[in-house]
Amino acid sequence: MRVSSTLEVLHIDSGVREPLHHFDYIIEAPNWTGDGKHLIYNSNGRLHAFELATRTSTLIHTGFANQCNNDHVLSPDQKHIAISHHAVEDGQSRIYTLPLAGGKPKLVTSLGPSYLHGWSPDGERLAYCAERNGQYDIYTISVKGGEELQLTNIPGLDDGPEYSPDGAHIWFNSARTGRMQVWKMKTDGSEQMQMTFDDTNNWFPHVSPNGKHVVYLSYLTKDVAPADHPANKDVELRMIPSNGGESRTLVRLFGGQGTINVNSWSPDSKSVAYVHYTVEQGTE
Repeated sequence: MRVSSTLEVLHIDSGVREPLHHFDYIIEAPNWTGDGKHLIYNSNGRLHAFELATRTSTLIHTGFANQCNNDHVLSPDQKHIAISHHAVEDGQSRIYTLPLAGGKPKLVTSLGPSYLHGWSPDGERLAYCAERNGQYDIYTISVKGGEELQLTNIPGLDDGPEYSPDGAHIWFNSARTGRMQVWKMKTDGSEQMQMTFDDTNNWFPHVSPNGKHVVYLSYLTKDVAPADHPANKDVELRMIPSNGGESRTLVRLFGGQGTINVNSWSPDSKSVAYVHYTVEQGTE
């Protein structure tokens, strides 16, 4: 079996899907840079910058961090990138920061596994999902490291934490009600509120830069457990108003893991980048 990837942009108002490039291998999780010129993605443990003007990719040098997963986020000032890298000593994901232009990663979370998802608008804190004492919850930590702050502590997986652009809330997904749904809370963990009530499993809420909309990934098949987000499934990208309301389907595609794990809104809040996949069965 061979899996190929298509990097694509959806223009929200028109509904037009614009394919950018086809890769004969797996790429994942595009981030749109603040200047609108590049999409950052991961592939085979490394990070790459895809230039929209030329539609070519350049390797971002990340030093020893050559086992990066699809959890990477740009700093608000666009000078740094935070990554999740599986440390060689134990294989567990930990969070690091480094210059966006490339450089030596600095360790932020001493404990693993830790999976990055959000950077606060003031640039001071990172939000992530972490397994501690057998349970996955939402945590934040200073970008300089130190003591982590646990925000959720309810049975059932909590994942995908991302700050709203105004810094007032953290959006996340939680399986605490039986299905994976989109939630939000204040940044101190208070006032946790369910925001979607679909008959599907919903992952990775991403807030538009203008703060008006939230795009997320929905698994349609009933064979996907609420706490799983596998690859190679029929999924949808859906959107809700950030103040709550009915969801609407933007795109139906073949994807899942890797499609839209991190925020990939364009800086003008008009488009979203994502990856869909094609599976080709090999012949014996």
